[in-house]
Amino acid sequence: MDSLTSLLYFLVDFIIHIDTHLQLLAAQYGFWLYAILFVIVFCETGLVVTPFLPGDSLLFAAGSLASMPGSSLDPHLLFLLFFLAAVLGDTVNYQIGHTIGPKVFSYKKSRLFNPEHLVKTNYFFHKYGGKTIIIARFIPIIRTFAPFVAGIGAMRYSRFILFNILGAALWVGLFNYSGYFFGQLPFVQQNFKLLILAIIAISIMPPIIEYLKHQFGRKQDSPDC
Repeated sequence: MDSLTSLLYFLVDFIIHIDTHLQLLAAQYGFWLYAILFVIVFCETGLVVTPFLPGDSLLFAAGSLASMPGSSLDPHLLFLLFFLAAVLGDTVNYQIGHTIGPKVFSYKKSRLFNPEHLVKTNYFFHKYGGKTIIIARFIPIIRTFAPFVAGIGAMRYSRFILFNILGAALWVGLFNYSGYFFGQLPFVQQNFKLLILAIIAISIMPPIIEYLKHQFGRKQDSPDC
């Protein structure tokens, strides 16, 4: 098992058992857990090579942990840190896309980068325009690539930053405070892992549906041989 496979295995385990891992991190690092969470969200939104990092599930689980009796985490401080990480991440991602330019669409597929994600994200921009930055906040992978494509040329920065701030506030607020207010309900606690998997499944359905519709539409429009 190579290092990348080991990393992916760890990430899958971390996401599925994210509540347990966060509790262990809180016990081991205390206040520094805030910095760890900030870095994860910043990288997930700011680097096109790390779309596999947890997003929705992390916000929900952190909010849930903050609601536990005796927890050292504050939900409002979590919201502020997650919000800043999301805004800064998208901003850095935009600037990277702006610097690299359209030539990135010609890059070959590698273990850390798949240009097909750029094509799918570009399709979202053609369909939804600037609202893509807000919509993408709730869709893994597209969330990571949307600001990058915006920086390549899909959107002016003055317009992008407004959608960036609004999208970050909605995304972080929804999952962080949902975790805080509902995370300690007996039903949620008893089915936490299933709920995390459901959040992931629901969040990846829109791009899959859109992509299938796009592919099916292309086949219908193509002339018969």
